[in-house]
Amino acid sequence: MPIHDWTRVDSGTFHDFHQGWSIEVRNALNRGVLPPGYFAMADQRVSGPEPDVVTFQTRTPSPPPPGGVTVLDRPPRVRQVAKFENEPAAYARKANRIAVRHNLGRVVAIIEIVSPGNKDSVNAVRSFTGKVAEFLRNGVHVVVIDVFPPTIRDPDGIHQAIWDEIAGQPFEPRPEGKTLTAASYDAGYPLTAYVEPLAVGDELPPLPLFIQPGVYVPMPLEETYRASWDVLPEPIRALVQPRVK
Repeated sequence: MPIHDWTRVDSGTFHDFHQGWSIEVRNALNRGVLPPGYFAMADQRVSGPEPDVVTFQTRTPSPPPPGGVTVLDRPPRVRQVAKFENEPAAYARKANRIAVRHNLGRVVAIIEIVSPGNKDSVNAVRSFTGKVAEFLRNGVHVVVIDVFPPTIRDPDGIHQAIWDEIAGQPFEPRPEGKTLTAASYDAGYPLTAYVEPLAVGDELPPLPLFIQPGVYVPMPLEETYRASWDVLPEPIRALVQPRVK
């Protein structure tokens, strides 16, 4: 199913779809995508602002867990990959780390579906990118899905804004016309970004959701997007569907 043009509806209307999509992602992860010992919950407060979906681990890891895929065995199929490593970052990762925890288990990953409100001011963008960077620095893997084009607050897209916060350096330019973003960040060392630039009309790709450094499960973005779309009211569908010429 192609990505729709969500700029045609207001933020409250998209919020309804956003909430449904988040729940579908949680359900898919808990139906067997995540290995034993892992589970996902929606809208959980951890150390900091509330992400859309949080993945927990309930017992000590045994790399790789059953059902997990290693990057060495099957590299994620995305257009752009970049790593960030330098000497200060290496020493910082050896320093005492503040654990990001939840009373149900250890937080290993968060999933963020970007809303218009995340980009409607300079402070909103800084808050969002700062939150993502903080999770990554504390060893929590992150997935970010942005079905909205860049604004004057993130002129090169939300991933570049995140990369500026993490690495302070340019990322590979996005292909012409690909203004939307699906990105997965492996918080291991070196920190690695797997980015798929997208456009309205493209299908969402399966994206790696990292549960350990170098170990991921395929995240079913297309299936969960479709499931949320299938229960969306028809008048809203009509607003975001491609216009007939």
